[in-house]
Amino acid sequence: MSIKQLLRSVNLGCIRGFLTSLYHRAGRGRKPYPPASMLKAQLLKHLLRVPSDRRLALLLKRNKRVARACGFRRETPSHGLFTQFRHRLGREGYHRIFSMLLKQVVDSGVVKGEVVAVDSTAVNAYSQRSIDNKTGKSDREARVGRGRRGFILGYKVHTACCTSSELPIAFMVEPCNRNDKRFIKPLLEKLKARGIGFKTVVADAQYDSAEARNMVRGYGAEPVIPYRKSSRIRNGLRVGKDFIVRGVKRLAKLFRKRVSVERVFSRAKEWLLLDHLRVRGLEQAFIHACLSFSAMLVVALTAIRQHKPRFIRSIKHYVTQ
Repeated sequence: MSIKQLLRSVNLGCIRGFLTSLYHRAGRGRKPYPPASMLKAQLLKHLLRVPSDRRLALLLKRNKRVARACGFRRETPSHGLFTQFRHRLGREGYHRIFSMLLKQVVDSGVVKGEVVAVDSTAVNAYSQRSIDNKTGKSDREARVGRGRRGFILGYKVHTACCTSSELPIAFMVEPCNRNDKRFIKPLLEKLKARGIGFKTVVADAQYDSAEARNMVRGYGAEPVIPYRKSSRIRNGLRVGKDFIVRGVKRLAKLFRKRVSVERVFSRAKEWLLLDHLRVRGLEQAFIHACLSFSAMLVVALTAIRQHKPRFIRSIKHYVTQ
């Protein structure tokens, strides 16, 4: 599987006009590089785990095959142009690209979205802590919050995924010190806006609250959220110290599907640079996460168009051959 075939799956037909409108078409000034090629190069950076824009520019300059796969001909952009492109496109632009790719995956029928798993993962900021031990020294929007192994300085990527396909279908990026329960409603609103008719919402005990459960029911879905150990509710769904789920068998079986969102985070961090943040600021952190998840959808689209649905999650299959 060549890189060219993988990037060919990025159908930018409905957003090409938006990308082109960001640049001048006539008058003075140097002719810009094709915006679609710039976007493909950024997706390629995450797919090939290129650590920085400087390394990406060097790869395109030295490897003509990769440059042609992105759409560059004779000259290739410098690393500074990728920074300018991110600022030019902005948060909303990248979110539109993710939504466009997601719509193609949903239209293919791979993403059902009937059972949705919600969770968050922490990402370290590209900064040291400031003297107050609450914010970042060079990234003032990053916050100190609880991570998997103690407190970290960074951001949290709040994500909703389809448990059947194990693909992300909505996400948000917020400072690390903000509570997860505050973002379950915005995530579900995104799903409704995209026409995904979820029937069950699965989350861990971090989302345990009557307000969260009632909010999920308000969307016509069933909440599958275990109670905390300190809860006085009897015969409720619980997860013990041995990680064994206890409660009604039907709910316990549904709750086990929550592992799908952990697999999404694992693939994004191991293969798509999600935890390799080398930009500063909340908007740039959002763009970084958006590119990681968009690259994941590109792999899924490639597998779908090759009629190989078993490879929709196999990033390794497409980038190591």
